[in-house]
This record gives sequence, C-alpha cells and structure tokens, in this order.
Amino acid sequence: MKKVVLAGGTGFIGHYFKSKFEKIGYEVHIISRQSPYISWDDQNGIKEALEGAELLVNLAGKSVNCRYNEKNKQEIMNSRVQTTTLLGESVLACKNPPKAWMNSSTATIYRHSEDRPMTEETGEIGSGFSVDVATAWEKTFFSFDLPETRQIALRIAIVLGKEGGVMTPYRNLARFGMGGVQGSGRQMFSWVHIEDLFQIILFLKDREDLSGIFNCSAPHPVTNRELMQKLRSAMNVRFGLPSPGWLLELGARVIKTETELVLKSRWVLPERLEQEGYVFTFKTLDNAFQHILSK
Repeated sequence: MKKVVLAGGTGFIGHYFKSKFEKIGYEVHIISRQSPYISWDDQNGIKEALEGAELLVNLAGKSVNCRYNEKNKQEIMNSRVQTTTLLGESVLACKNPPKAWMNSSTATIYRHSEDRPMTEETGEIGSGFSVDVATAWEKTFFSFDLPETRQIALRIAIVLGKEGGVMTPYRNLARFGMGGVQGSGRQMFSWVHIEDLFQIILFLKDREDLSGIFNCSAPHPVTNRELMQKLRSAMNVRFGLPSPGWLLELGARVIKTETELVLKSRWVLPERLEQEGYVFTFKTLDNAFQHILSK
C-alpha cells in the first residue's frame, strides 16, 4: 500500500489531507504531540513511518493566532525549526527515504505589498518577526542535502475551507454585523482553497522534475474591501460595520491575537505553478465562497 506521512497532521489542514489521502488509497501516518499518533519524541517511530514512504508533508508549527510575546514567539519559531530539523535527520537515517518532502512555509515571507504582486522570482522578502520565522524555517529545510528526496517549500497563503481555519471568525464577523472594511481596506488578501492546496500537493508529487519554492495561492487575490464585500454577499448580509486600525488593535488585545493577520498586505501570485501547468479548481473568491458557504 502507498504510504504518506503527515507531520503535524492533526489541525484543520491535516484532517482534510488525511481524509483525502485515505480516499485515494494511501496509508496515512501522522506525527503529532497528540495521542494516539507517532510522538515527536519517538525517533524510531518517525524513521519507521518514513521508510518507503512516497511522500512526507510537514504541517507542524504552533498557531500564529496569538499575541507575539516572548514566550509565544519562541514557541512559534522552535515548533517550526526543531520539527523540520528532526524530520531532516530522520530522512537522512532512512535506508529507503521518502521520494518527496514538502515542507510548509508561508506567503507572509514577502513584504507588505500594495504596489505590486510577489512571485517566486520577483518577490521581495519582508522584515519583522513573521518573516524571520519563515526565513529560518526555509533555511533549516533546505540545509539538508537529500540526494534521494525531492524538497519543495510551500509558501502557503491563507487557507479557506468548510471545516475551520479563518472562515469561522470571518463568518462570525459578518453574521454579527462586523463584516465591514478592516483598516484601510486596501491591503491585499491572498488565499487558497483547501482542495486546491491538496491538489497542488498531488500535482507536485507526480512531477518528479520539480523542486524548490512554490507559492500556493489562488491566481486572483482581492483587497480587504473586496473580501468583506464578497463575504457579506455570499452570506446575504446587507451591512457590515468597518473596523479602523485602532479598534482592531484593541480587539486583538482582548482576543489575544495580532492585527498583522488582518492588516498585512499579502499580494502573492502562483507564478511557478501556473507556468508548470497546474489548473486551479477555485480561481476566484466567489467560487470559493459559493462552495464553502453552501449547506
């Protein structure tokens, strides 16, 4: 039976991937801090799971939906760098290592951009804590020389799907009349439907000639103003109060998160994927919302 290993596979994306991989006939092994999965402390168990695997997908990392105090910042960084290091060492120890290793990264690695889109070739790396995490994550991943394992870093935009993720808070905002413009409304919102993210992984798995960095984002990002308007329209909500920056900062402190998650302009295009022939199922936000918000 074909085998795939999902590291950090118990979250919103991991649950979806596990179900989809099993439906197409894969044996799925999950590495997680949660029982009853393979523990991150069980190096022999990790190596055994990786032996003969067709694919390793690493999704591990503490959620960035928290306040960036020193404790949380350290955990966010360590949970990415340490797990990637452990996986690299385990792949090196395998007699029959995975054919491909796809490691999460983030589209947040690019600078705040309202002037032009960021592609793999022309994108400019930003600055600040989130960017430091992303660059350390990718540096750790590509520091391993793995002659038998293709390495692909997935710079993933904000993932939209039915069963959780950011759609839950966004739906609640619209439902309770707070679904207006956030901040200036000019900041760009790059996104990807969870089904496309899964199909991108299958596409890259089958394309043995491809490696390196790929932007995983739909080809039609929108402004925050468009995002909130389209969300209200899809939910049949006529009105949404705007949220200026000072109010967002106040709210972020109350719910223990950061305004960067809403106010940073992420304008990212999937140039390499489209050049290589990947065709998106959900190209526009209207398509995605229609699917996600249907009963």
